Amino acid sequence: MRNRIVLKQIERTLLRHHPEKNRAIILYGPRQAGKTTLVKHIIEKYPKKAKYMSCDYADVRDVFAYENSHKLKEVVRNLQLLVLDEAQRIENIGLVLKILVDDYPNVRVIATGSSSFDLSNKISEPLTGRKHEFLLFPFSFEELFQKELPHEQKRHLDFLLRFGSYPEIAEKNETEAEIYLKELTGSYLFKDVFTFQELKKPELLTKLLRLIAFQIGSEVSYHELAQKLGVDQTVIQRYLFLLEEAFVIFRLSALKRNLRNEVTKSRKIYFWDLGIRNSLIQNHNRLEFRNDIGALWENFCIAERMKYLNNHQKGVNHYFWRTYAQKEIDYIEEAGNTLCAYEFSWNHKKKRKLPKAFSESYKNSTFEVIHPENFQKFLLGNS
Repeated sequence: MRNRIVLKQIERTLLRHHPEKNRAIILYGPRQAGKTTLVKHIIEKYPKKAKYMSCDYADVRDVFAYENSHKLKEVVRNLQLLVLDEAQRIENIGLVLKILVDDYPNVRVIATGSSSFDLSNKISEPLTGRKHEFLLFPFSFEELFQKELPHEQKRHLDFLLRFGSYPEIAEKNETEAEIYLKELTGSYLFKDVFTFQELKKPELLTKLLRLIAFQIGSEVSYHELAQKLGVDQTVIQRYLFLLEEAFVIFRLSALKRNLRNEVTKSRKIYFWDLGIRNSLIQNHNRLEFRNDIGALWENFCIAERMKYLNNHQKGVNHYFWRTYAQKEIDYIEEAGNTLCAYEFSWNHKKKRKLPKAFSESYKNSTFEVIHPENFQKFLLGNS
């Protein structure tokens, strides 16, 4: 079953809150990540008292239009659970959800959206204090392989680093996976970005993604990207924001606290799924034939770690660190007063040390190198 961890969290939330404390559950995630499968599984817990409504259909959007809100009583009569899939397609969805939460407290409501910039913009103010938000990403390493032995888990790395972990990929062979990813990255995955506020240059979005795909693990310059694509930096920043809100990429900013020569304004960009990244550059070659394995490994470890933290609702801050003297650390987590520093190395024999400048400046810190011989504890939350 798709994302058992998030499923359990949502079910606990549904059961925990009494009517007077009811909240709408908002489920975000990229297209094809399994949101519909997840909510339909939840509906099975409420036989004959739950209703699934796909907002892709015009008649459903009409039923839940704000001007028809006086008729909602007939729609939710005798229901314990109402699911609105792709809820951002409903006009004034924020106000509609507010009415459902306030006027029908015995009905639990789940609304899903493939793009947080679209749905969250419409519900943020009306649903202040009236919602619980969850993120659903492609399968995490923990979901797929937690019950396997370490040597069995390691066997899957080649496939994961080449084809990613979208639910549809799990049951496909390499040829089928490559075809599926090509179709997904062709346009469908970015449909929300293309249509949002009538994006004028969809071809620019694809070119930008390809440039970023070649720079994972490296610091990204908005100025350099803008020059290569012949546009203004503000255009680049806007497109990156939309891609992040559509759960295609995510950004890490630089840690800046103590040292005068710490880099402050740089950022790194990673993909939530490496299958998408590799499809964009048309490279699904086996790992032994690639020259980007170090970048793939770094992206994989950071994305999987962040999926784990998200799925278990563990709040930490994320950074990378570098000085102008080229001393650097791949990834840092801040929880409380502790900084946990990590380096990622595909070659477990390669020695890595915590930069002296960092250890002297940040006394309360830890350091670990993550490689294919010890990665499990990092991805399963035991690190």
